[in-house]
Amino acid sequence: MEYLIALADEQHFTRAAAVCGVSQSGLSAGIRNLEDELGTPLFLRTTRRVEPTEAGLALLPFARTMLAQVAAGRDAVVRATRALSGRLRVGAEQCLGVVDVPPLLERFHRRYPLVDIHFTQAGSHDLVMQVRAGELDVAFVATTEHLATVNPVELGRREVVLLAPPEHPLAVRTHVEWAELRDREFIDFRESWGVRSLNEAACSTHGVGRRVRCTVDDIHTLLDLIRRGLGIALVPRHVAAKPEASALATIRLPPSSAPEWIVSAITANQAEPSAARLLELVDANPSSTNEAERPGTVTDS
Repeated sequence: MEYLIALADEQHFTRAAAVCGVSQSGLSAGIRNLEDELGTPLFLRTTRRVEPTEAGLALLPFARTMLAQVAAGRDAVVRATRALSGRLRVGAEQCLGVVDVPPLLERFHRRYPLVDIHFTQAGSHDLVMQVRAGELDVAFVATTEHLATVNPVELGRREVVLLAPPEHPLAVRTHVEWAELRDREFIDFRESWGVRSLNEAACSTHGVGRRVRCTVDDIHTLLDLIRRGLGIALVPRHVAAKPEASALATIRLPPSSAPEWIVSAITANQAEPSAARLLELVDANPSSTNEAERPGTVTDS
C-alpha cells in the first residue's frame, strides 16, 4: 500500500522508491505483484510518466485508510507504553515539498498529547540561527549553509526549474541556457529563504546578472506575480507542480548545472527529548509526509 500511494503521488518510479526507502527494482516488483494478485493493471506506464488506472484510483482511498489505521494503532501503543511530556519547539520554511510539516505535527500530537508544541514558520536562514541559539529544538530547512553546528539530517532534494508566464519569450522552450537569463526581470523570495541564496549563488556562478523586481515571503504570491507577467522565477520543482502554477511554463535549466534544493532536519545540541521522537516519525513513514509532485518528466521504469 505504501508503494501504491508513493507511486500515485510521485508518478515516477525512482522518486517513489526514494520516498519508500527501497530500491527502484524492489518497488517495481511490489507493484507488479499487487497487480498480479488483483488481476488488473494499477498504473499506465508511458515514456513520460506513470499514472494510476481507474482500478488504481479506486484502490487509493482504501490504501490511504489502511495506512492511517496502522499509524493510529502504533500511536495508541506508544501512548499506552511510553508517556512523554515537556515541550517541543519546531520551525519550518513554507512548502518544503520533501516533508509536509502540519500532518507530521498532527501525528506527533496524537501520539504524545502531553507534549506542548510551539511552531514557528520562517525563512531557513532565520530558523538556522534560532536553532543555533537554542530557541528551537528542531527545524526543517531548505539550505546547506551554516549547518555544521546544528546536527543536519538530509531528508530529500528537488531540482530547481524556471517558471515563466505563458506570454514570456522563454515560455515556448523546454530547456534554457544560463546565458539566456542575463538581465531578465525576476521575482524571488526574501533573503532569509534558502532558495534565495541558492539562486543568487547559481546565477553568480554562471555570470547571470539579474534584476529582482519583486521580493515576496509567500509562494502563492510569487506564483500570482509570475502569472500577471511581472517576472520569471527560479523555484524548486514541486512549486512548479502546484495547481496554482498550471498556467505557467516550466522550463528546465542545463542538467549538468541545475542547482538542487536540499531539505534537511536540524536539531539543537541541547534539544528536548521530544525532538528525537518527532524525527522518528519522519523516518518511520516518509510517504505520509511527502507532498505530491507531478512534474511530468521522463520516467525510468
